[in-house]
Formats: sequence, structure tokens, C-alpha cells
Amino acid sequence: MSALRIAVIGAGHMGRLHAAKIAALRDTEGSVTLAGVADIDAARARDAGAAFGAPAVTGFRELLGKADAAVVAVPTVAHFEVVDAALAAGLDVLVEKPIAATLAEAESLIARAAQGGRVLQVGHLEWFNAALRAMKDRVRRPRFVEVHRMGPYPGRATDVDIVRDLMIHDIDIVQRLVGEVPESIEAIGVPVLSNEVDIANARLRFPGGCVANFTASRVSPTPLRKIRFFQADGYFSIDFLAQSAVILRREASPDGPPRIDIEPMRFDPADALDAQLRDFLAAVRTRRANGEGARAALRALETALRVVAALPPLDELR
Repeated sequence: MSALRIAVIGAGHMGRLHAAKIAALRDTEGSVTLAGVADIDAARARDAGAAFGAPAVTGFRELLGKADAAVVAVPTVAHFEVVDAALAAGLDVLVEKPIAATLAEAESLIARAAQGGRVLQVGHLEWFNAALRAMKDRVRRPRFVEVHRMGPYPGRATDVDIVRDLMIHDIDIVQRLVGEVPESIEAIGVPVLSNEVDIANARLRFPGGCVANFTASRVSPTPLRKIRFFQADGYFSIDFLAQSAVILRREASPDGPPRIDIEPMRFDPADALDAQLRDFLAAVRTRRANGEGARAALRALETALRVVAALPPLDELR
């Protein structure tokens, strides 16, 4: 089997992480090769190219004829231009979340991929977190979901608000596991260090009765990434940072009141970015281009934009 040629478009923080994973697979397994790294910042492109042993260019279109697939990690506003060009050139694409800046752009990309029989995967990385993968089949008909995704100001990825930057990870997860999109949304947010909302809370109510409460912040001193599902047969807690998961259930006691039984889940921690890349490569090789992941990403973007629309105007929040 010949090595797949993968281009990385965008050599910022996430782009370099992707390039490092591809280079590691190239060096250890030979299953892929890094076709090149593109970035509009020439120095950044050269630095990444030198670090990972690949050609470096400033114009991403120079790589499209030299690759079988592309990983796109450019600012959200440029997702449509880059992904559309890559799909049109016959490449399969893994694009960082959100899938695009607008619903119309996202729908157009999904249609383009379907028309060309191309794989279009969106980097909702937490879906590949080992803790979530171990727990997700246990979650059935949750009644309440509590989500916290908080951390320090990153100094990057602030071309979008906190909802599309961080909260969208958990919107995607909750919608996939609940199997619905919300019927009503309430939200509040505050800009702190950027010109966009940096901390936000949203309450989503789903048709089946589940209520989910999301808090996302990029101005919190201590990182916290947890999600808790409450349902009739138990309480399920996932810590994405620690890659740990716990099940709590009420157990009858013959000698007194019911007690809480705590069951830590047993599984091997894993590299989510590596798992995501391998899943993408498997889809490329097997032509698993069913588009469900991209459609889930579209639904996550749609809900994220509804949350943004529910926020008070920025001039009322300052």
C-alpha cells in the first residue's frame, strides 16, 4: 500500500500539532508522508517545514496537486476558501472545527464532498478522547447534562467567540449522545480580553426533555474540562483532561438508606489527536465517505450560532 500524501494547510498551533503527528507516522510506520506545509506567514511555514522535514509554501494551492489529502488548520473565516479548493482538487479533507464560519458555507462544503465522493471530516477532537469513547455507549436518555470547559486565555483562535471556539466541542458531544437538537436556548456571555465573548453560559432544552447547561471560558486561571450526564440508572462523569470517567449509581441497602456505588471506568489513556488522524486515514483508505461526521459538525455549528444569537448584544455586556 503506497503512503498517503498529506498536506497541512495552516502552520499555527494546531497545524504544527497535526504536522507532528503525520511526521511521526511517516517515520515510524511509513503509512503517510507529509506532502508539505502551507502558511501565509512565510517564516512560520519555513519553521514548520524545517521542523518536520517537508516542503514549505505560502500559497496553499501549490500543494493541492502534490497531495492525496489535506489537514486544514487555518482561521475559521478562511475554512470555506481552503476546504472548497482542496475538495475541488480531489483531495480528502480533515478541517479543524468549526466546519465553517456560516451555515451556508458548511452546507456547500458538505455538498461538494458528497458530489465528489470525498471524505470530509471535522476536527471535533474530544469525540476521540479515550474517556468519552469508553463512556458514550453507557449514556442513554439523559435528563440533565452539566458541562464545564474552562481555561486560561490562549492568545490564539480568538477570531471567533467562545461558543464556536470551545463550547462547540461539547455541543457536538451532547447532541450526538442525546440524538436531538435543542428546541430552546438561553445564553449569557461577557467579553473580557478580546473583542468577542470570552466566557459564556448556555442552557439548552431538548424535545425529549433533557436539559443541558454549558459553561465555557477562555479567561479562567485553572483548566477544567468536564461533562456529567444524569439519567435514571446513574450519574456519569467524564474528565477530558485527566482522561478519566466514573459511574455513580444508587444501590439499595438491606440495613439502611440507599447508598451511592462509585465505579471508576477502566481503560487505557490515548492520544486523541493521533486517534483522530488514524480514523481520518482509515476513512480515506476505505472510502468511508458517508458524511455523518460532517453533518454532525453542521448541526453543532447551527446550535452554536443559535447560542451566539441568544447572547445579549456586545454593547450591553461591556
